[in-house]
Amino acid sequence: MLNVLKKWYERYFHDEQTVVLFLLLLVLGMAVIFFGSILAPVIAALVLAFLLQGVVVQLERFKSPHLLAVSLSSAFLVFLLIVGLIIIMPLALDQLTNLVQELPRFITVLQEKLVLLPEIYPALISAAQVQEWTELLNRELGGLGQSVLSFSVSKIPNLFGFMVYLVLVPILVFFFLKDRVVLLSWFADKLPADRPLLSGIWAEMNTQMANYVRGKAIEIFIISLASYSVFAGFGLNYAALLAILVGLSVVVPYIGAFLVTLPVLLVALLQWGWGGELMWLMTAYLIIQGLDGNVLVPWLFSEAVNLHPVAILLAILFFGGLWGLWGVFFAIPLATLIKAVLNAWPDSLQSGGVL
Repeated sequence: MLNVLKKWYERYFHDEQTVVLFLLLLVLGMAVIFFGSILAPVIAALVLAFLLQGVVVQLERFKSPHLLAVSLSSAFLVFLLIVGLIIIMPLALDQLTNLVQELPRFITVLQEKLVLLPEIYPALISAAQVQEWTELLNRELGGLGQSVLSFSVSKIPNLFGFMVYLVLVPILVFFFLKDRVVLLSWFADKLPADRPLLSGIWAEMNTQMANYVRGKAIEIFIISLASYSVFAGFGLNYAALLAILVGLSVVVPYIGAFLVTLPVLLVALLQWGWGGELMWLMTAYLIIQGLDGNVLVPWLFSEAVNLHPVAILLAILFFGGLWGLWGVFFAIPLATLIKAVLNAWPDSLQSGGVL
């Protein structure tokens, strides 16, 4: 057994680079797992810095000084935050409050429709099943309303912390953009001078991560705006709230689009019933989803590393379970990182080593 472990160690850890890479990944992983909540504003600032680095580069191409480009990019971020806090968030919260208040009426309408099912499909659905579904519906929707209200109340004490982060994150973003070269050089100086393996992985992941974060942010914005235009044009209730949900659903490949379709369909069904408006709305909604999957995603992520759907779903489950929404958002680039590390990891069999 010891001989097998020795051979395995000599095969995969036969040079300094592999040991340094393993220790670096271990330290970073442990830091995020144990100090993720403390590092949340730093992680958020890094994500936003990735988003704005492209803006800085474009401004510098137009002969703008680096400090001016960083300042304009940071000011643009602050402007977006203000718009989100003053316009988008109050509108979404207002519609969420109205939705929670409307839940009892929704339950009543759904019960009325469920009662008709045994008459329409007597061979498939019994009155006992409808009664069971009705009780389950009452429990789940009632619990959902209580959860939303209790969530809002429980978050009031964290309002001060949120305001602190709201000031801290833009400041961090500014310095990450301003001193990007200095910070990266400082970090690189702590690593071995001879590091082709680390440099190769960093170059690949820097490009992949930047493309993914920027592309996903653009996709969320476009899909949210297109969905809101369609929902508001049809006069659908809770258009802003549903549009935000549709936009955020693109973070979860395959599953997100399916899950967010249910509330859109349910709200439309309860508002209009079966009819032409519902059919036209769902047709327009499915067109948005089709354009997103077949046009927008290939255009935005043309340089993305291909991953098997099973690998993507496993990454979403694993990293989402560890870090929640952040884990889901970064599941694909993290899976890409793991793939890049495995592909680049030196193998003594390939390099003429001891095995």
